[in-house]
Amino acid sequence: MKKLLLTLAAACLLVSAAFAEKKEIHIVSVNDMHAKIENFPQFAAVIDSLRAIYPELLIFSAGDNRTGEPLKDLYEIPAYPMVALMNQIGFDATTLGNHEYDGGQANLARLINLSNFPYLACNIIPDPKWGINVLPYKVFFVNELRIAVIGATQVGPAGHPDTHPDNVADILFTPVEETLQEYKWLRDESDVVILLTHIGYEQDVELSQYVPWADLIIGGHSHTQVAGGEIHNNVMVTQDINRLERVTFITLTVENGKVIDRQAKNIEVAGYPKQNKIVAEMVRYFSDNPAFQRVLATLSAPMTTYEELGCMMTDAWRAETGSDIAFTNTGGVRYDYLPAGPFTVSDVLRLDPFGNDVVQFQLTGQELKDMLIATHYADIEYGFPKVSGIVCEVIMDKKDNKKIKDLKITNPDGSKFDLKKTYQVVTNSYTAAIAVSPRKDQGRNLNRTTASVIQEYLEHKGSIDYTGAQRVFQSISKK
Repeated sequence: MKKLLLTLAAACLLVSAAFAEKKEIHIVSVNDMHAKIENFPQFAAVIDSLRAIYPELLIFSAGDNRTGEPLKDLYEIPAYPMVALMNQIGFDATTLGNHEYDGGQANLARLINLSNFPYLACNIIPDPKWGINVLPYKVFFVNELRIAVIGATQVGPAGHPDTHPDNVADILFTPVEETLQEYKWLRDESDVVILLTHIGYEQDVELSQYVPWADLIIGGHSHTQVAGGEIHNNVMVTQDINRLERVTFITLTVENGKVIDRQAKNIEVAGYPKQNKIVAEMVRYFSDNPAFQRVLATLSAPMTTYEELGCMMTDAWRAETGSDIAFTNTGGVRYDYLPAGPFTVSDVLRLDPFGNDVVQFQLTGQELKDMLIATHYADIEYGFPKVSGIVCEVIMDKKDNKKIKDLKITNPDGSKFDLKKTYQVVTNSYTAAIAVSPRKDQGRNLNRTTASVIQEYLEHKGSIDYTGAQRVFQSISKK
């Protein structure tokens, strides 16, 4: 009897030990906040509620923390309000989104040094002269578990992130998939492996095929709303819509050094019923600049598409510089809706937040055509450029809907566009840098920001209505 009791007791201890080995890790992930500090008081309240239950909560950002809100981007230390608020909330790490580079190398280095959390990106090699302190990975210890987090930053077709090339001069970027393989060894030394990427949802799904050794990909860049988490090749992929509308709450269950369960759900931030009062006061302080509320013009009807807003932007550049034609990369049009009513300085700076200059060219019609196509391919994620002074029919390849088969340009009145004639053309300095095409004139900087030109245009117009404006049309080739 005594032996039986001892046997049962031992069995109970074994079962108890097995159950004790199951441990949970709790994570809140965000991406593409784009300086939307107005949602931070609610976001902080969400974190407060979760930390009350899970004291070891981890908070990660998949990049693009900055760019999009003028009050923050034009602060005396550009983008510092975001860093201050992320410090207050207690972020554990972020990766570098392409817009982290928008302020240039020196500003990025300064922001990193002001941050109480590390910046992770395994595929960036900065020149030491800039003092950009980025780690390829960091290991966190939570609930006696070892969690390896590896960062990866976006690399565009030009070999660098989607920002002005000057902002990333002297910084080397390596391919994401290949570089991540150099850190596969972390799998053997960790209970959990997380990839913190800023490369886009489709790229994350593709990446999962190359990193089956990872447990979780927290992604950003494409602003794709994933419902909780998706499993691809036994790797969970998460991402949220931009501007801190939602965050993802992730629970990983680990047993004997292996993740045995993954759960993820989205939490609404914008409509959250509570606010953190300290964070709300910080937001009020950073937002106190009445100059940005100055009314430039009246919008008599809402603008409801990127095309309408792009038409207005390029009209402004063309009119205020006395040019024949203007165009912008579509990625430079930062929102697709503005309600009727006052059009303010803040509205302009949110629409065109990059501080680009106006660049003017003397181009033949053929050179313009080549440059428009080159801009499309450099900005392929967003599509064909927005234009003023011309109308474009973009004919896509029947077999490849991302490839342009032909581009037909006409004058606004429908008359034939002369490919041999020379035109005065304006665009922004970013587009001038990324559009690699044959042209004799490399352009001249007018030393006027594109946003300031838009402000001048609106003040001169007084009232505008772009309802239904469209100058770019797309079709599929028949062959």
